[in-house]
Amino acid sequence: MGEQPIYSTRAHVFQIDPNTKKNWVPTSKHAVTVSYFYDSTRNVYRIISLDGSKAIINSTITPNMSFTKTSQKFGQWADSRANTVYGLGFSSEHHLAKFADKFAEYKEAARLAKEKSLEKMEMASSPSQESPADIHSPLTPPVTADLCRVNGTGDDVTLSDASPNSELQSDLSPTTPSLAHSPTTNKHWEAELAALKSNNAKLTAALLESTANVKQWKQQLAAYQEEAERLHKRVSELESQSSQANVIKSQKTELNQTIEQLEATLKAKEEEMERLREEVENAKQLQSQKELLEQKLEATDSRNKELEEQLADVEQRLEASQVEQENFRKSLKTLLEILDGKIFELTELRDNLAKLIEDS
Repeated sequence: MGEQPIYSTRAHVFQIDPNTKKNWVPTSKHAVTVSYFYDSTRNVYRIISLDGSKAIINSTITPNMSFTKTSQKFGQWADSRANTVYGLGFSSEHHLAKFADKFAEYKEAARLAKEKSLEKMEMASSPSQESPADIHSPLTPPVTADLCRVNGTGDDVTLSDASPNSELQSDLSPTTPSLAHSPTTNKHWEAELAALKSNNAKLTAALLESTANVKQWKQQLAAYQEEAERLHKRVSELESQSSQANVIKSQKTELNQTIEQLEATLKAKEEEMERLREEVENAKQLQSQKELLEQKLEATDSRNKELEEQLADVEQRLEASQVEQENFRKSLKTLLEILDGKIFELTELRDNLAKLIEDS
């Protein structure tokens, strides 16, 4: 089956600043897909994230890892193999809790896989502890790499990589202490370490007895190491190709979903454009009505101006008429005054005439 994605989410990816070991450095400009992958052939769980064609997260889950929630939407974990600390910023607290639950689940699965591998290693190494007669000599073919693969990480532990002499040269290999991280197997591995040291002494004696075959054994060892290195490179290439293919498939699914969302958005936009077209038509009708009203308003303004001019003319005529009436009134008043004088004179004349008549 190979390596398959088993859970995916989206988050902003950060790494701890290698210089300050305090500040976060963003490794993605926007939220990217972060996926859990499972390799059924090796019982390996990995966290992988790609930004375009660049792998910004490639972290193998081991039992000694722990995922820590530092806020409601942010979590982090340390990867000693990559010598860094990864941080993820989620869009909601629910997505963070889901990712943390999956991390704990796959971490427990990795722990169980490691314990099973340790049991197989224990069974494979038990004959070498029973009697010196079962100890491999330098001419014994090397143990296959499949028996040395532990905890499902894809890293080969060189406990018995090529022959017993590899144990002598590497003093039980630098990677042997990494097998003792599980608290439940500490005592067992201390006993195993003591047994292996005893075996080293026996192997030293066997090595002194077979010095004639050292040159041939070294040639075989070099050939096996070259072959192992070539196989490791090939496996790494295949793993990279497989993980990239799976991530591309996951991204294709997400792109299809994005296309569907964009199509729905486009349809909504088209409906919105149709509604806007109707509003534009209505606006054009309103504009034509506005122009008609403006024309009527202009006609009314011109009519008002004409009426104002007529009113001004009437006011001028009325003012002239009032002046004429005032002049006429003054003339009448003068005429009345003259008439009053004449009447007074006539009255005096009548009185004088009456007196004359009476005197005569």
